[in-house]
Amino acid sequence: MIIKLKNSVENHQIEELKKHLIDKGFEIHESFGKSTVILGVIGDTTTIDANSLYAYEYIDTVLRVQEPFKKVNRKFKPDDTVVDVSGIKIGGKNIVVIAGPCAVESKEQIEEITPIVKQAGASILRGGAFKPRTSPYSFQGLEHKGLEILKEAKDKYKMPVVSEIMSVDDIDSFVKNVDLIQVGARNMQNFALLKELGKIDKPILLKRGISSTIEEWLMSAEYILAGGNTNVILCERGIRTYETSTRNTLDISSIPVIKKLTHLPIIVDPSHAAGRWEYVESLSLAAIAAGADGLIIEVHQNPEMALSDGQQSLKPEKFIKLVEKAKKIAEAMNRTLI
Repeated sequence: MIIKLKNSVENHQIEELKKHLIDKGFEIHESFGKSTVILGVIGDTTTIDANSLYAYEYIDTVLRVQEPFKKVNRKFKPDDTVVDVSGIKIGGKNIVVIAGPCAVESKEQIEEITPIVKQAGASILRGGAFKPRTSPYSFQGLEHKGLEILKEAKDKYKMPVVSEIMSVDDIDSFVKNVDLIQVGARNMQNFALLKELGKIDKPILLKRGISSTIEEWLMSAEYILAGGNTNVILCERGIRTYETSTRNTLDISSIPVIKKLTHLPIIVDPSHAAGRWEYVESLSLAAIAAGADGLIIEVHQNPEMALSDGQQSLKPEKFIKLVEKAKKIAEAMNRTLI
């Protein structure tokens, strides 16, 4: 249930209403906008008569929320959430570019690629230390050593880093070494992991599951917010369809749908959607035009020799050209690529 208060409401009246609702067993989520105060009432609201609340003269509107997701719902928080990743603001008027290799292969590799993507316009470095692979015989990543390599690059080049977590057991190591913790498509509904990530004070990048609906995706985000961590960024990375010409089908329509349903920022991963480097630029520009808050792109200095996903990785010179074009699209959208 959503309760919108009148602009003239005073603090003691807000506290009075909150106490009334809490005494009835509800949890209250507050949202303070520029000129509006909204109270989100969480619990079995079928036990309360919505019309009776209008007895409080400072209540403007009472709405029942039909969607199963509450805290991520834009009705609870009309203003866009802007997530701060070690000084890099994702959401609002900003469009952020995240770039780097699919996998951390060596210290030398990361030392070489980090200044390249930073100079080209990327604000955050990506790199997989733990690699969930379909085949157990494929490269699984350098694991904790990979996280240490990313941390060294972060400190040296003053560039935040993002990497994918796979296990609850590794949370402490991720909190120590990275700035943005990625939950991959395979773990989108790993509810034990989501619950634990909800307890930490570290931004989370939540990728959409390969066969998940938007509602299922938002419910996974709800797990994290319900735990207390409100710093969640959604990532559309393509879904499984009958089409085989690309690795996945990038659901561009999810961007405006997400913008309507939730206040959380959304970025797009064109690399995993396409599965081929030739399509990454077009999908990136389309994503920005559709309203995405950022891109996460795989860039490798020698993709022919990459240990993971070389076929979908851009060479540095192609990435540089993509960023130049992306800036023009961002300007046309009255936004700023940072």
